Amino acid sequence: MFDFTDRDIEEPHDIRIIGAPFDGTVSFRPGARFGPSAIRDASDGLETWSPLLDADLEQIRYVDVGDLELPMGNSEAVLAIIRETVDECLADESIPFVLGGEHLVSLPAIEAVFDKYPDLVVVQLDAHADQREDYLGVKLSHACVMRRVSEVIGDENLRQLGIRSGTRDEYNKMRQFGTLATFREEDLDELVEWIADRPVYLTVDLDVFDPACFPGTGTPEPGGIDWWAFQRFIKLMQACDIVGLDAVELAPQLDASGCSSVLAAKAVREMLLVAGNGQ
Repeated sequence: MFDFTDRDIEEPHDIRIIGAPFDGTVSFRPGARFGPSAIRDASDGLETWSPLLDADLEQIRYVDVGDLELPMGNSEAVLAIIRETVDECLADESIPFVLGGEHLVSLPAIEAVFDKYPDLVVVQLDAHADQREDYLGVKLSHACVMRRVSEVIGDENLRQLGIRSGTRDEYNKMRQFGTLATFREEDLDELVEWIADRPVYLTVDLDVFDPACFPGTGTPEPGGIDWWAFQRFIKLMQACDIVGLDAVELAPQLDASGCSSVLAAKAVREMLLVAGNGQ
């Protein structure tokens, strides 16, 4: 379904898939660097049509440019490479879709999109708040990524769904700024109203799913959502102007069944269709 053997970005397209295979700051189980390739492999077994969205990937214009070559031992260099790549994507009037990799890869992508859309809002699906000031003294960490994002876009322009793990300070911060939301129908309706006509960056940390259906992630947390909750969410996002997105934190080797990779690929398909149908 996703094929980067033909990387001709001169071909007209609305969405550009960019692989960011980096997991240099993980704090528990590594392996997210293998996520992009696993998503591509699993996508071969999926239909291109979504029954939920009544849309087909063959109806949208996207290109997969493959994985970036990233220096694993240098987080700042990695972020700079991702930022440059996303800047080029936006300059070509394409929507960037980053496949991680750990969640830190979202930061340079969001920074680039914010520079183009200063009224940007970010919607985060995640098990973890990722709002720490630092993690063991490191500010550029997957555990701090949304804190860094908030410093760019403003705390009032972030909404977080699925959060079920964090420090006391993180929860105090989220409650102070009202960033927490849920997948209940009334809360999703309120989320869409809050977004209104503003441009949206959607960041999906796949550990938002419950480990019972998605064990292949570095930091699993009980109490996550299932596929049906994700579908309710993604259906409502059809009404929104998505200008950037990512899917991160699949560690495929942690799920020998391969089911996590399939779920990730299917989520990516739905996200592609929602973003592409707005073009």
